[in-house]
Amino acid sequence: MIAISAPPVHHAVRSLVVGGLTPLSTTDYPNHLSAVVFCQGCPWRCGYCHNPHLLPAEGSGQLSWNDVLSFLDRRCGLLDAVVFSGGEPLAQNGLVEAMHAGRSMGFKIGLHTGGAYPRRFAEVLPLVDWVGFDIKARFAEYRRITAVRGSGDRALASAMLLLGSGVDHEFRTTVHPHQHDSPGLERLAKDLSELGVRNYVLQEFRADGCADTTLVKNLPISFLTESWCAAIAPRFTSFTVRRA
Repeated sequence: MIAISAPPVHHAVRSLVVGGLTPLSTTDYPNHLSAVVFCQGCPWRCGYCHNPHLLPAEGSGQLSWNDVLSFLDRRCGLLDAVVFSGGEPLAQNGLVEAMHAGRSMGFKIGLHTGGAYPRRFAEVLPLVDWVGFDIKARFAEYRRITAVRGSGDRALASAMLLLGSGVDHEFRTTVHPHQHDSPGLERLAKDLSELGVRNYVLQEFRADGCADTTLVKNLPISFLTESWCAAIAPRFTSFTVRRA
C-alpha cells in the first residue's frame, strides 16, 4: 500500500474512510488490472487477519477520497477495475457513492467482503461486477473465528444474496491450521456445495501482518495435501488452493 498527501475530502463521499491504496494489482480481481482501495474499519476480530491496522474505524494512515479519485482519474484507460477491500468495506457509509464514482470513470467494480452487513450488501450488489466473499467457517461456528455473536447469521444472509444476484464471484476460506481442521473443512465444503456455491478457493494462512503471535508460532504442516484437495474438488465447478 502507498500513502498519498490529502487534499479536502470529496463532498459526495465524505464518510468514506480510506486506510490505504494499492495502485496496481493483478490478483485482487481475477484476470483484471486493478487498483485496490482499503476501507478502514471492521466489526469482526479474526485472529489471523493480515490487515489488523484496518480494524479500527479510525486509523493512522488514512487517505482522502479526493486523492484516490485524482489517482484513478490518471489511470483511466490503464486499469480495468477498482476493488474495494478492507477491513470490511460494507462498514462504510460512503461505499455506494464511491462505487458510483468508480463506475462513472469507466472502471469495473470489485468487492472483497465477509458479508457483515447484509442490508448494505444488497444495496451495493447492483453496482458490483465481481465479489470475493470470505467464508470464515461453518456458519454456526463463526463466533469462534470472528469473536462476534450472530456473525454467522449475517454471513449466511449475505451469501444467499450473492448466490441469487447473478454477480460474478468466488467464495474463499483462509485456512489456519490452529483454527481449522480437515474434518471441519470437509463439512464446510459440503455445506457450501449444497448451498449452491460453485467457485470455491482455499487460501493458506500467511503470517505477514498477523498481530496474534500465538497464531504465527509453531505452525504445523498444512493438511491441504494434493489427495485431500482432489477429494474436495468434485463438489465445485471451480476449486483452487492458493498456497502461502
